Amino acid sequence: MARDLFTARGVIALEAGKHCDGAGLWLVKSDRNHGKWVLRLTVYGKRREMGLGRWPDVSLGEVRKAADDARRELRDGRDPIRERQKRHRDAQRNLHLFRDVAHDDFEARKAELRDGGKAGRWFSPLELHVLPKLGHIPVAEISQLDLRDCLAPIWHKKAETARKALTRTSICFEHAAALGIDVDLQAPRKARALLGKPNKSSSNIPSLPWTEVPAFYQSLDEGSVTHLALRLLILTGVRSKPIRFMREEQVADGVWTVPAEHIKGRKGATSDFRVPLTNEAQKVISQARQHARDGYLFPSVRKGVISDATMSRLMERREMAARPHGFRSSLRVWLAEATDASHEVAETMLGHVVGSSVVRAYRRTDFLEKRRILLERWAAHLTENPNGLKNLENA
Repeated sequence: MARDLFTARGVIALEAGKHCDGAGLWLVKSDRNHGKWVLRLTVYGKRREMGLGRWPDVSLGEVRKAADDARRELRDGRDPIRERQKRHRDAQRNLHLFRDVAHDDFEARKAELRDGGKAGRWFSPLELHVLPKLGHIPVAEISQLDLRDCLAPIWHKKAETARKALTRTSICFEHAAALGIDVDLQAPRKARALLGKPNKSSSNIPSLPWTEVPAFYQSLDEGSVTHLALRLLILTGVRSKPIRFMREEQVADGVWTVPAEHIKGRKGATSDFRVPLTNEAQKVISQARQHARDGYLFPSVRKGVISDATMSRLMERREMAARPHGFRSSLRVWLAEATDASHEVAETMLGHVVGSSVVRAYRRTDFLEKRRILLERWAAHLTENPNGLKNLENA
């Protein structure tokens, strides 16, 4: 079959119409100055036309090479049009920027994060320490060296934050791979090897020894929202979020029913968490009702509820190293050292899930009354022993 019938100058001189270069390559000119290249092929017994670009943007030499490549694929038993579409899709996938993949992954996993990730704690290590440096780079091009250079400045200074950032990055890489992007899944692991072991390890939140908690509890005597919230937190052993978002309708018959979504580790749980309220706790709640607004017992000064940092700042102003969350540890140590509470009961008091799913399926109790007795003893310790000096021999 005749081919390569055109010359570069001859193409320019062609009038509007269809002109064949041979072997199925055609130039379709709309006028003397514009046109398009078309390659006619028979693919799997069906006549097809494959566009090869506009003329004069694509030169005669370039289009002949593209036509030869397409004919070669056809001889190999492949569909040149589908192969080109596949190459285009692969190129598009590999152009995904890391920030786009990270945001897409975050959106996909919001349902499994506390409050749908509204607090930003899952995404913030990426947003603050990785995306500013690597967010504009296609995720397929990011190597372990890029990750090492990105996290090296904080790897030892902010070890826990850097670890979370690298872990989140690894998760995003897996998301990219699931999207079909040719990403190096081993890059985060190799970056960790290059960075070495962090100098600093994470530390537990500071807490007060249980013998010193009564003195602090007794000092919260102003009747303010912050003082009352801290008192109830200490009395019940719950985290700060359930306290801050506590509502009137959650309290009935000496029991505070905390919604499952407000208890860490209970996302998707089928039942809420019941907290037995001691006499002292009910007194605190009664005082808190005087401040209630929009159904919330611990509102902020302006709108909504008190912030997560409000109680911590009170302790900071008193130059205390301990933080509100640490009172959970104080209670747990008291249970271990001053009572004979079983492991299951003590852990349930803190809202922890104890035992396997099979064990929990058969142990259908939350030890409510046992926990009530223990919390009454804890309340007595807090109110009758402000200086931590009482003999606990009979506790």
